[in-house]
Amino acid sequence: MQAPRNRSSKQPLWIIVLVTMVCVSLIGAYIYPPRRYAACYFFASTVCHPFGQNVQPVRKRVYTDEEIASRTVINDILKMPQVQSKNPKVAFMFLTPGSLPFEKLWEKFFLGHEDRYSIYVHASKRKPEHQSSLFMEREIRSDKVDWGQISMVDAERRLLASALQDPDNQHFVLLSDSCVPLHNFDYIYRYLIHTNISFIDCFDDPGPHGTGRYSTHMGPEIEKEDWRKGAQWFTMKRQHALIVIADNLYYSKFKQFCMPGVDGHNCYADEHYLPTFFHLVDPGGISNWSVTHVDWSEGKWHPKMYRAQDVNYELLKNITVLFVFMHNFSRNVICSHLVDVDILMLFFLPQSIDESTHVSSDEKKVRTKQPCLWNGVGRPCYLFARKFFPETLGNLLEIFSNYTEAS
Repeated sequence: MQAPRNRSSKQPLWIIVLVTMVCVSLIGAYIYPPRRYAACYFFASTVCHPFGQNVQPVRKRVYTDEEIASRTVINDILKMPQVQSKNPKVAFMFLTPGSLPFEKLWEKFFLGHEDRYSIYVHASKRKPEHQSSLFMEREIRSDKVDWGQISMVDAERRLLASALQDPDNQHFVLLSDSCVPLHNFDYIYRYLIHTNISFIDCFDDPGPHGTGRYSTHMGPEIEKEDWRKGAQWFTMKRQHALIVIADNLYYSKFKQFCMPGVDGHNCYADEHYLPTFFHLVDPGGISNWSVTHVDWSEGKWHPKMYRAQDVNYELLKNITVLFVFMHNFSRNVICSHLVDVDILMLFFLPQSIDESTHVSSDEKKVRTKQPCLWNGVGRPCYLFARKFFPETLGNLLEIFSNYTEAS
């Protein structure tokens, strides 16, 4: 009989190499977790940034007692399990001087979804006259809002505090009186309720209208390298709304030192508070772009205001498909209307619906692009659009079903 052959105990070299590479990759992912774009969507925001973990980030200095207390509270809130609601709702928060000219359009948008939304109205100048019963008795305690002042942030926090009283409100949307929806209710509801991030605009602008607005009085809690900028129109999940209301440390710095005329320059809290705050406490938990579209293509100090003759089916579809994104801001001119940002330089940057671009305000005009990702998948960047004149209501009502039917 032929003797049985001895089986070699050695494994093929390629298997050993493959196993080694996988082990090294896993160890690297654990030590250096993903922090940007698609990778972060597959992890909780606490994985994408160490602030939300038990392991604290490497500190460049000794934290003050106030910082330690603030970070402890915020860290605990971010680690809280999501509130389970049998009837999760989206809170639509309107920041307006007075009446809302598009109540009838929003009524059409909300129709048939009464158990999935809440409405809150902050009227800063005069009591609104309502055209829709859906908006009656929806006003919260309001106060005067001055353009360029911390009172703009105060109004946002006041809206959030009111909306947080309803435990079913799971996502919070800030809208102006000139905003209109770009999709139907079901699409926007799913987009917001089922996301794991907040849609807050945030970018690093090293130019005079970005970092140039930083004041050394912000230190040591807010250092110059942590200063960020973005449009004020946001949506945020419940945990993020809670930490905004809980914050006093960073808010107090903005209240004291971010205003027109400080240190020889103009600082505008509504452009910098939320971007800087979230960059400090949970950068992996925000989108870094706003889901509210505005058109700066005219090259003026204000964004384009749509008149009745401008509004048609093609316009609304084009906003959701192709737009011109402008993000180099200045605020050197005082305006009478509640606006978010004024443009200094104009950059024509045609983009697809799934990509956003920021441009610095310095001489280099650095363009930074990022994909608009929803849970790791490319999606339209914009759910809402703004700067529509009241006279456009008729056209919007007529074409609403057509331009939202594909949502």
